[in-house]
Amino acid sequence: MKNARSILVLFSLAVVSQASIGPVGQIVVSNVNLAPDGFHRPTVVANGQFPGPLVAAFKGAKFSLNVRDSLTNGQLDTVTSVHWHGLFQHNTQDADGPSFVTQCPLVPQESFDYQFSVPDQAGTYWYHSHYRNQYCDGLRGPLVIYDPLDPQKHLYDIDNEGTVITLADWYHYLSTEAGPVPSPNSTLINGKGRYAGGPNAPLSVINVVKGLRYRFRLVSISCDTNFIFSIDGHKFTVIEVDGVNHQPLVVDNVQIFAAQRYSLVMTANQPISNYWIRALPNNINPSFDNGMNSAILRYLGAPLKDPNTTSTANLPLVEQNLHPGSPVPGGADVNIQLDVSFNGTEFLVNGVPFVAPSVPVLLQILSGTPPASLMPERSLYTLPRNKIVEISIPGGVLAGPHPVHLHGHVFSVVRSAGNSTYNFANPPKRDTVSIGTSTNDNTTIRFVTDNPGPWFMHCHIDWHLNAGFAVVMAEDVPDIASTAARPKGWQALCPAYDKFISSTH
Repeated sequence: MKNARSILVLFSLAVVSQASIGPVGQIVVSNVNLAPDGFHRPTVVANGQFPGPLVAAFKGAKFSLNVRDSLTNGQLDTVTSVHWHGLFQHNTQDADGPSFVTQCPLVPQESFDYQFSVPDQAGTYWYHSHYRNQYCDGLRGPLVIYDPLDPQKHLYDIDNEGTVITLADWYHYLSTEAGPVPSPNSTLINGKGRYAGGPNAPLSVINVVKGLRYRFRLVSISCDTNFIFSIDGHKFTVIEVDGVNHQPLVVDNVQIFAAQRYSLVMTANQPISNYWIRALPNNINPSFDNGMNSAILRYLGAPLKDPNTTSTANLPLVEQNLHPGSPVPGGADVNIQLDVSFNGTEFLVNGVPFVAPSVPVLLQILSGTPPASLMPERSLYTLPRNKIVEISIPGGVLAGPHPVHLHGHVFSVVRSAGNSTYNFANPPKRDTVSIGTSTNDNTTIRFVTDNPGPWFMHCHIDWHLNAGFAVVMAEDVPDIASTAARPKGWQALCPAYDKFISSTH
């Protein structure tokens, strides 16, 4: 069995190297018409597909991902930028991606080569447009950094492109036509799904061999929806959360919010058959009738037909049961409270909505703008270097639960939503956290300011971000100029964008 497993693992790595791109590659952002759930609509995609191709590399890799804007559909946004979600971008702040925070957007027929390294990161990540609501139109895909010396490698046999599982909400209308409270139409698992009243579109199939242990890399590339993920008849061992290894924790279902990721080790130990993979959504028709919100787990040797299994999931993941074993020690040096509210049209953070500046924050800093004059002034918080920062965000905000993401860091979740106690000894570590739905919630995170740069912090429900739910953490401003790469391609982005805007208005 050991030799068979070794052969399977080697074959799996060969598959990844042929089917994925990275760490060097080209991503062409274009418009195509797709019908992943049977409904045809124009989309914005990477290399012609949804989800975008897996970007894969090994720990320590140097990335060079040349993104070309080939967008032509004037019904949709035709400028773009790409964020590599979860990567620290230490000394490569220019490659982080959020429009008007670290760069101006790319314009049609232009390219930008995102160059960065990952010397100390490995795990499950993803990439997506960071311009307006564009990723809701389809520009989103998985990114995995493999660690050949993974300390938990003994827990699984198979970890390849076929064990990456993406969960997405899908819309039958364009993001540029969306109302103030958009509702998705269907759930897509690995880019396939069905909607109520729609055709029997194909469902995704995950193939397994009985007796082997699979590291499923579960990635929420959702624009809004959160899901409860399970596989009928099977349990999982959680070993990674948002790119951070955690002590193994056995569960049989996981609530996953927009932008979060988990590595779930599943042993294929059930009778050879087909089993439903379920992703119960919070804001889409919750039925599993006719294969909605579902995919298929198929054992080798099982017939090619739909499962007839039922769900018995009753062991949910509880965030505060996750322990990485490396807490942020001591008391906090900087304490910030972010009070979020909604005024009927905009989300306000400490009384103001985020409005993107005309000049990216990073460019302002590199141009010598003093910290007190950085824009947007009331949505920007300057942080001193090498300090422990504690941020608390009360819950109960309309249209929650809101998953809040911090660029450039992972953080310790010292108080989770739904939990009234604080854990300073061994809290979970991640980069995206739900702030809950109760006014009694006070989600609290801690991180160390060891990465100079202007880092976006925002709700990862993209509609909410673009309605004002965001701030910028300007970290160690005096050292940004000496650490930023400032490649020529980055410096050319704003002049090209300004020229494009002036020519189209």
